[in-house]
Amino acid sequence: MTQRNTQSIHWDAEADLVVVGFGGAGAATSITAAEAGASVIMLDKAPEGQEGGNTRVAAQGYLNTSTPEGAATYLKALCGPYTVPDDMIQVWAKEMCLNNDWLKSIGGDPQEHQHGTHGTGIEFPELPGSDCVHKFHHGDILGYSKTWEMLAEAVKSRPIDIRYECPGQKLIQDPLTQEVLGVVGNHRGKKLNFKAKKGVVLTCGGFENNQEMIRNYLTGIPYCYTSGSPFNEGDGIRMAMELGADLWHMNNFAGPSMALKVPEYPTTFSMIALHFSHEPKGGMVVVGPDGKRFTDEKYKTRHGKVEQNGKWYAMRTPCPMYMIFDQAMFNDGPLYDGKPTHGWTQIMSGYRWSPDNKAELAKGWIKTAPTLAELTQKLNLPAGSLEGTVNRWNELCAKGRDDDFARDKMLQPFGSGPFYAVELSPSMLNTQGGPRRNARAQIVRPDGTPIPRLYSAGELGSIFSYLYQGTGNIGECFAFGRIAARNAVADKAWC
Repeated sequence: MTQRNTQSIHWDAEADLVVVGFGGAGAATSITAAEAGASVIMLDKAPEGQEGGNTRVAAQGYLNTSTPEGAATYLKALCGPYTVPDDMIQVWAKEMCLNNDWLKSIGGDPQEHQHGTHGTGIEFPELPGSDCVHKFHHGDILGYSKTWEMLAEAVKSRPIDIRYECPGQKLIQDPLTQEVLGVVGNHRGKKLNFKAKKGVVLTCGGFENNQEMIRNYLTGIPYCYTSGSPFNEGDGIRMAMELGADLWHMNNFAGPSMALKVPEYPTTFSMIALHFSHEPKGGMVVVGPDGKRFTDEKYKTRHGKVEQNGKWYAMRTPCPMYMIFDQAMFNDGPLYDGKPTHGWTQIMSGYRWSPDNKAELAKGWIKTAPTLAELTQKLNLPAGSLEGTVNRWNELCAKGRDDDFARDKMLQPFGSGPFYAVELSPSMLNTQGGPRRNARAQIVRPDGTPIPRLYSAGELGSIFSYLYQGTGNIGECFAFGRIAARNAVADKAWC
């Protein structure tokens, strides 16, 4: 019998599997394990009622590919120069075709997105294999749909022990065998040891709320704020690294976009003039720290990626950035659409933006000045920069085309003052990087060997290395959650 040094550990609770994170990946892992007869403890950082991670506040679509061959071809093309091992591509491609079957098996009602709803579905139609893409959601509502509610009910109707406000802090590893034996959780300041008799599965998302990790790993953005769950702070990455895990895809993320971030709220506000199909009246441009435009403000990105010279790169966001607009746009209605379709601020915070923008003006979220020269000074921009930018914009509007950045929406000139500004920050839904996993969903070391009894699923070390297909993250949560659960449950209990 293998000797293990566990005599000094006091276990506060035990189960076959300990799953860290109650989002889409944690739900798929826990449901699959419970269906196989395994006992499960699930730890989540959020208070009860705020669980769900990014799955809860995304548009809640998931990917179900039509053929494994097409899916493998498309994923290889998405990865581009950042290759992923072929066995990973093949297992992903096979499992992604089974998402609808799995959802049906737990009581779901898969409905395919209609053409033109939340995009046409295929994010990169020019890539080979793209015709395999099919985007689904549960139930009859797309956007803030019932997908998360169905998943949460499927978890809570099964014998799964959920511990809220109890983030995983440290993995417990046997020094002799290197096996992961459990997790140290922290419930309101009290440390608890959770024994995992068969394995630990990390499903606790990325690092989109860890500014130090953002500076270290994401290029081109000095800071970034999420529109997703504020509880994703890279805990799983840190815990896996402490055990020698390799990392991959750390420079890839679903962004950036541009949004308002204020101290009073943990996540960003999407400005309607930038992100929504409704086109407010009046003039609007976005400028960088030099007071000049740098992009098509009604940007056509593919989850933050823009094409440059035949390649795709993250959109440039020179900080600080300001959305500059005139009185006509200020008067046209609220700058923010709070309808709960997606995003933490919309769905969970539920902030009600004033219909005339005056409450936000009083809060200082919107700056104003009677002239562009005075607004320039208030924003500490170079003298004369805003006047030059607005004059140039008005000339382009008179011509009926944006010769500088090819913007084709809201081609309306600025009127007379007063003028307004909203500071914008880089924003994203999620990061893709984390501990590298293999085709069995095991977390591996730099030499490719697995750390025994340690698994992962979801955005914590996602398979997406370069380009990203919308709904792919939740689809991957389901697919690798099932893979992780099946392989962990099949392990022989160590005690």
